[in-house]
Amino acid sequence: MKGSWKMTTMGGFAGAVIALTLVFCARALGLAPFAAVDADAMHSYLLAHPDVLVAMTNKLQVQQDDDQDNARQVAVDKLGLKAFFDPRVAFVTGPAGAKTTVVEFFDYNCPYCRASVPAMKKFCETHKNARVAFIEFPIKGPLSTVAARAAMAARLQPDKYVAFHFALMNEEGQVDEDSVYAVAKKTGLDVARLKSDMTSPSVDRAIDAAHRLAKAADIDGTPAFIVNGKIREGAMNDDDFAKMTKT
Repeated sequence: MKGSWKMTTMGGFAGAVIALTLVFCARALGLAPFAAVDADAMHSYLLAHPDVLVAMTNKLQVQQDDDQDNARQVAVDKLGLKAFFDPRVAFVTGPAGAKTTVVEFFDYNCPYCRASVPAMKKFCETHKNARVAFIEFPIKGPLSTVAARAAMAARLQPDKYVAFHFALMNEEGQVDEDSVYAVAKKTGLDVARLKSDMTSPSVDRAIDAAHRLAKAADIDGTPAFIVNGKIREGAMNDDDFAKMTKT
């Protein structure tokens, strides 16, 4: 399942599908060269076989997704895992020499990120020796940026960060400034200090660094996971984590 962020450039995509359909129909009708294809015959064929266009559209979408996934993996491999565990970008837990590593790019108002919370929380609780990088990647508007700033400021109260992160991600409805501070108080953060730290230039630098890293890794949506060096987009469940961490 891909995230809701993924959008297809429909103009170019539809054009490509139509072009491929024309070629397919020409062959199916036994019409040689493409330029000689009879438009009426092709129109009739498509009306009689609408499933052809649907099948080709689906196949082309899968091919596009595969190409994007491959390009993303190449970008991640080129950067190396060290870039994703930089404390200037991520909040990092677990031992430096861990055999199992997990990176997540997330937005606090992303429904697919929220759908991943049960599995991600369970993984963190049951894999204390794994190295995990939490990377705030606010892409869903100003309120997401406020939430990201709060989380980045919460890193300065490190013993509270993980609880704050999961509690905020479990909020129902859109996360806003009021809910950020309510969750911060509930999870034991010093709210006054948090508000002050949120204004720090270091938070601006961290957000900029996260966006630069995402761009370099060809990541433009949330959630994006990198598990043991392999990138995967979309929501994750327990089985997904088990498969990707299997040695």
